[in-house]
Parts: sequence; C-alpha cells; structure tokens
Amino acid sequence: MRYLVLTDIHANLEALEAVLEDAGDYDAVLCLGDLVGYGPNPNECVERVRELPDLTCLAGNHDWAALGKLDLSTFNSEARKAAEWTRDQLRDDVSAFLGELPPKLETEDFALAHGSPRDPIWEYLVVDYQGPPNFEEFSAPFCFVGHTHVPRTFVETKNGSNVHVEVQMPGAGDEVDLADGDRRIVNPGGVGQPRNGDPRAAYGIWDSETGIFTFRRVPYNVSATQKKIQKAGLPGVLGTRLRLGI
Repeated sequence: MRYLVLTDIHANLEALEAVLEDAGDYDAVLCLGDLVGYGPNPNECVERVRELPDLTCLAGNHDWAALGKLDLSTFNSEARKAAEWTRDQLRDDVSAFLGELPPKLETEDFALAHGSPRDPIWEYLVVDYQGPPNFEEFSAPFCFVGHTHVPRTFVETKNGSNVHVEVQMPGAGDEVDLADGDRRIVNPGGVGQPRNGDPRAAYGIWDSETGIFTFRRVPYNVSATQKKIQKAGLPGVLGTRLRLGI
C-alpha cells in the first residue's frame, strides 16, 4: 500500500490542498495530529481530512487545546489566542470528530504518536538521548511522529547488548528504508507550519511493499493564508512565520 503521512496541518487549507495535489495516488492516510490551531481554516481542514481514504488520525496538543482539554496557560500568548479563536470557530461535528481521536496508537506494522511514544501530547523529540526511552514504548518496527514541525529521523541500531541512537535530518526527496532491520522514529515535518527554514509544506509517502519512506516538500500560496490570518484577527506573527518557515 502507498500511505500518505502528514501531520501538523494547523488549519492551513492552502498548504493541505497543495500536499494532497502533490502526493498523487495513495491508498491510505496516516495523520498524526494538530489538524487545527494557529491557522484560519480549522473546520475546512478537518472536513478535508475526514474525506481522505482509509484514514487513521490522531489528536495533537492544539486539537486538545481547542476542545478545552488542556490548560491554555501552558501555551505562549500567540498559541493561546489562536486556540481560543479556534474553539469559538469549531462546528459541533468537527469538535466531536476531534474529541474521538487518540494521541497515539500502535498496530503490528507501525506505531503512531503526535509528540512521542512516551508523551504523545507534549514531548518534542529533538536530540539523541530522547531516543532510547521512547523506543522502549513501542514494539513495532517504526513509529511516525509529528509535533516539532521539522523532518527528523531517530535510528536505533544494536550490536549485541549495545544500543546506539542516531538523529538524522533528512532533506526533501531523501528516502529511508523502514524495512532494513533498524528501528526508527520518523517525523515527516509539518504541513501547515514548517519550522526548519523551508516554508514549503512538508509530508511523507510510505510504500509498505518496498518499505521506502520518502520525505516530500511542496510550495503553496503562503500569501493567501497570511491574508486569511489577518482578516480573522489572529496574531500577525502566525502569518509572518509561514513566509520564513520558522
């Protein structure tokens, strides 16, 4: 099967549509959470995701924030204002859909978590020492995560009783063989708010037959999203950072 893997859409409809057009044909979708928050089109993005084929979807911290499941005092001022705005915009059916989503799950073939396997709502997986305790949290060959908005791969290799974890920072078009025997935690990067200096929407394609996961980037109409953010009265910095990819 050909899987579309996406995360951190953040109510950015222009970015989401660009990803869906660029992805081509796919059989199933793995969405790792944060469908809403920051961006100006929460209902439209959730509705679009719900239409996707064979969807498996998680909740992220911004989804929970918009539903009132998290204390907003833990968010910075811009994120808090966006969460409050989003909460007021969500339709009942959209809130109900988001409210049914888990923050992580595991199958025989793969694991999924929004933030990390050990703390799916809050932990940002960034450095190598976070790897070992998180690999202990799942038994599948690999886990897809989001939350940091940055493409990143944790690779666990074993030599007898010695375990080594390496962090890799892939670029657009890079491929990883998820069937080569090494365990991995893979972040495809954020669709709606990239944060590694590249403003293009990030996502991934996983071919379960070959085991190959490909990191993808696609440009979208950033200015259209920025205008919507301004019109909605959301914090201006949320539009500025889209142009900079930070």
